[in-house]
Amino acid sequence: MRRLAIGLVLAATALGLGSTSTVTAGRSDGPSDRPSGDPTDEVEYGPVDVLQVSGLFDHIVVDSIGDAIEQSSEDGAQALVLQVNSRGAIVGENEMEALLVRVANAPIPVAVWIGPSGARLYGQPAQLLAVADVTGMAPGARVGFIGELLNPDGVTIDFGDAAARLQAGSLNLADARDFGVFDQRVPDDGIATLKSMIFALDGYEERGQELHTVEARVSDDGSTRELDTVATVRLSKLSLTDQLFHTVASPAVAYLFLLIGIALLIFEFFTAGVGIAGVVGAVCLLLSCTGLAALPTRGWAVAVIIAAMVAFAVDVQVGIPRFWTGVGVVGTIIGSLWLFESLPGTSLRPSWITLIAGVGGIMLAFVVGMPSMVRTRFATPTIGRDWMIGELGEVVVAVDPDGVVSVRDARWRARTNRATPVEAGGAVRVVAIDGVTLEVEPLEGAARDHRERRAKTEG
Repeated sequence: MRRLAIGLVLAATALGLGSTSTVTAGRSDGPSDRPSGDPTDEVEYGPVDVLQVSGLFDHIVVDSIGDAIEQSSEDGAQALVLQVNSRGAIVGENEMEALLVRVANAPIPVAVWIGPSGARLYGQPAQLLAVADVTGMAPGARVGFIGELLNPDGVTIDFGDAAARLQAGSLNLADARDFGVFDQRVPDDGIATLKSMIFALDGYEERGQELHTVEARVSDDGSTRELDTVATVRLSKLSLTDQLFHTVASPAVAYLFLLIGIALLIFEFFTAGVGIAGVVGAVCLLLSCTGLAALPTRGWAVAVIIAAMVAFAVDVQVGIPRFWTGVGVVGTIIGSLWLFESLPGTSLRPSWITLIAGVGGIMLAFVVGMPSMVRTRFATPTIGRDWMIGELGEVVVAVDPDGVVSVRDARWRARTNRATPVEAGGAVRVVAIDGVTLEVEPLEGAARDHRERRAKTEG
């Protein structure tokens, strides 16, 4: 009868909720069944915590898993489920080994679910499957490229006959089951949903404690039977700050922030004062450096990208794309393609869409946008023209000896031609033009004619 009940329950699971498959170190018991209206309906079971882990395993992800284990055990959770979708780790072997030990010795059962469909678990993080209490995998997911087996203290990492296949490549659900990567608790085709994973936890026993996550309820007349979750599921993700730094440690974001940050700082260099572009550029560059420091980055490729930006700037200042613009384009492409080293089974090179957006955006900015801005902003109204000499203006940023002034509602870089500084709000007169910088003197007490005075000095 017991086997018959288990069979009926599993059939209901497949029909209503999708299929399930798990690996466990405990005994395999199906969900308990009792008629509805039983007095024990009021029994409350502890919750099941779920931590969603996506992206490369960096210091933030590793720490968050350790914190989740500690928090779940303190909050009375029955188990912790790690929903993972990762293509590798960018932390050292010692840190990964410490994580494996922490999962293996956790005070509560820790489950690993590779999901949803299409998820991947590659590299050293895949070795979590050897130490987790219950594991599952969604149809369409893959696992593999685990690299050399780690050797954490007091914990054995053993995949049996599957080890060679997992090191050389990746396996889908069917192959992983055939090679014994998953020791089936229930005969099924894979854990399609997180709810199915919660069902699969039911009946797992560790240290004398059995998990109760689902029950089979039978109607009063015994004509219908359905599964009902009795454990509350508590989903959690990284905090906002942790998510920010985890995101910038992804190759695509770190790469784009690098290009945007440098481009905005160069743009700010050709404008007067320090504006929004400079602040945003500095923030983007800082976040990019944080991500590049965590990722396996090639230093020479970063240097090539920076040199390419300098080459762009050479032609920007003359307002015409020339030889150095071509050098900048080639350097940006080379640096972008070889910016990151690869992980086992995974290339960290940004996708083609990301590369097109990055390189194309930089070319558009430096070939069209900035030269046009420089020609409009500086060339026509200032260089080689004397019409501004004698114009009056107002100091925006104190000229001491350099600052910013407003002349005819336009802002310009300025320097005082005398030792006397001019505070913000003061009136000045333009007495000369040096490139794109105006030479000014205070209106009050200014010389009557600066050019005459310079001529007398030269004479």
